[in-house]
Amino acid sequence: MTSPLRSLALACAVVVVLASCKKQEQQQAMPPPEVGVLQAQPQTVPLERELVGRLSAFRSADVRARVPGVLEKRLYTEGTDVKEGQPLFQIDPAPLRATLASAQGQLAAAEATYANAKAAAARARSLAPQAYVSKSDLDNAEATERSSAASVQQARAAVETARINLGYATVTAPIAGRAGKQQVTEGALVGQGDSTLLTTIDQLDPLYVNFSMSSDELAQLRQAQTEGNVALNAEDKSTVQIKLGDGSTYAHAGTLDFSGAAVDPSTGSVTLRALLPNPDRVLLPGAFVSFSANLGQRKDVYLIPQAAVLRDAKGAYALVVGKDSKVVRKDLTTVGQQGDKWIVSSGLQNGDQVVVSGLPKVKEGAPAVAKPWDPNAAAQGQGPGAGAAPSQGAQGAAAPAKGAAPAQGAAHGDSPDAASHSDQPKQ
Repeated sequence: MTSPLRSLALACAVVVVLASCKKQEQQQAMPPPEVGVLQAQPQTVPLERELVGRLSAFRSADVRARVPGVLEKRLYTEGTDVKEGQPLFQIDPAPLRATLASAQGQLAAAEATYANAKAAAARARSLAPQAYVSKSDLDNAEATERSSAASVQQARAAVETARINLGYATVTAPIAGRAGKQQVTEGALVGQGDSTLLTTIDQLDPLYVNFSMSSDELAQLRQAQTEGNVALNAEDKSTVQIKLGDGSTYAHAGTLDFSGAAVDPSTGSVTLRALLPNPDRVLLPGAFVSFSANLGQRKDVYLIPQAAVLRDAKGAYALVVGKDSKVVRKDLTTVGQQGDKWIVSSGLQNGDQVVVSGLPKVKEGAPAVAKPWDPNAAAQGQGPGAGAAPSQGAQGAAAPAKGAAPAQGAAHGDSPDAASHSDQPKQ
């Protein structure tokens, strides 16, 4: 009995060993998973900032009464565009005409006096050599001539002043632009003791966009430019793109035309200004606007899809298929977004095969087969790793690096078009 039982036990052991070996062979025979990879290539991308500013008129002029009188009538339609020199108001010209007539009469009298004094001085000079006129009388005659000539000049200036004041009775537009509301009604006495405000004209094309930036941020950008990582534009090459209230983009881009030379001690910021075309008068002074400012270019950075950038307690990272077909982790530094991609400033090398799809099927140190990632196929649920549920690490794909705003829905690869494209340097 002992021998058959021993033989049976031995046979069972052999079967178990063979089954175990077969299972190991099957596991070893399973091929490594396929993943979609993007080959990292250094690029130059725009250096953009999302900012808020306030619009102001290119030129703004107060229209005031420059002479005293009664306001007779308004000659323009409120809220319409006027041309430079266009009549806007009429002040009663009658008193000013009388003043001009009086000045002209005084000029005529002064000219007559001067003519008489000139003739008397000429006679005295002709008689002086024969001693018919004393030296004292000659001096008096010549002094009277000079005094009369000065009186003529003074009278002429009074006539010119009266003529100018009469012209001021018709109040004209000092600049071209949109005339505002009438501030004084007809029949009111204006210009009595001070220059009464009648209306205001604002030039609406172009407009200024006034905004500010942190002095620390500007210092970081200039430091990055010194190191060669950033190329800042000249003022007239830096552009701004306004976003309208309905979310659409304004048709005309503006250009930076002023940068403050001092820091505001109360805010720690530097004032900047952009010039914005406004041919259709769509934008109005005083309004707050959000805009994207293109300040230059970032050099040698990588644009990596948000789905490929993961995050854990150590920070942002990506999985890369190495030359030995093993998956390795690479820690990243992100400095902002462009569309649905992160801008990576460090952590990658030219030619790195960054895993974009199939992340749940691989882990660090495991082998993987790299296939070119097709964003169109991935969007349609095809290609390597398409349709797989995201791993815990992939759910943090859109988590931003320090100083970068996350895009809503980016954890699942959605395009963050509605998100801020802030591009802040790593501190």
